[in-house]
Amino acid sequence: MPTTQRLTRPRGGRRTSLWRGSLLAVAAALALTACGSGGDGSAGKAADVSAEPAKAATVLDNPFEKPDLVLTDTSGRKYDLAKETKGRPTLLYFGYTHCPDVCPLTMSNIAVAAKALPADQRKDLRVVFVTSDPERDTPERLGAWLRGQDPDFIGLTGDFDAIQAAARSVGIGIAPPTKDENGDIVSTHGAQVLAFSPEDDKAHVLYGEDTTVDDYTRDLPKLLKGETP
Repeated sequence: MPTTQRLTRPRGGRRTSLWRGSLLAVAAALALTACGSGGDGSAGKAADVSAEPAKAATVLDNPFEKPDLVLTDTSGRKYDLAKETKGRPTLLYFGYTHCPDVCPLTMSNIAVAAKALPADQRKDLRVVFVTSDPERDTPERLGAWLRGQDPDFIGLTGDFDAIQAAARSVGIGIAPPTKDENGDIVSTHGAQVLAFSPEDDKAHVLYGEDTTVDDYTRDLPKLLKGETP
C-alpha cells in the first residue's frame, strides 16, 4: 500500500493525486486533481497525495488511441479532434479555466516551451485543452482564458458525458463539478498531458502535473518528430 503524506498548497487549491495500476499492464497513471474555484486564495488547504510524483515523461507500453470526440471550439464551431489533429504532434489536456493552480501552470509551461521552438516546428504542434467544466467554460470564456496562455492553443467545450467518456478512453478520470463545504465549485479531473505522435496519432507519452518548462522544452523537438523522450 502506498504511503500518504499531507501537503499544504499555498494557492488555495485542493488537490488529490492518485496513481494506479502497473505500467506494464495498463501503461498509464491516473491522477485526479480537485481544484476549488472560490475563496481569496490567501490560506492554503491541506491535500492528501498518495504515491510518488510521476517522472516528467512516462513512455507507454500500450499507447492510447486518440479519442473520437467532436466538441465546440472557442469560435463556436464544431471541432473533430481526431480529424483536425490527424498527422500532427498533439498535446491533449483536460482541465478547466477556474482552476486556481495546476491547469494554468500546465498550460503556461507548455506555452513557454512551445515559444522556444523554431517557427516551422511551432506551426505543426497542436495543443488542445478540453474543459472538464463545460457548464461554466463557454467558448467565449475558454477563448479569453487561452489567449492569456497562447492564442494558438485550441479550447474545446460541449457535452459533459462525451468529454468524460473521451477522457476515460485515454485513462483520465473526470467527475462532474460539485460544491464543497464552503459552497465553492470543485472540478475533479486528471492532471496528465497526453502526447500523440504524428506518425500514428497515438499517445505514446504521458506527462504528470509536476512536469516543468525545462522538461517540455527538452522533449518537444523529439515529440514533433514522432520520437519518444
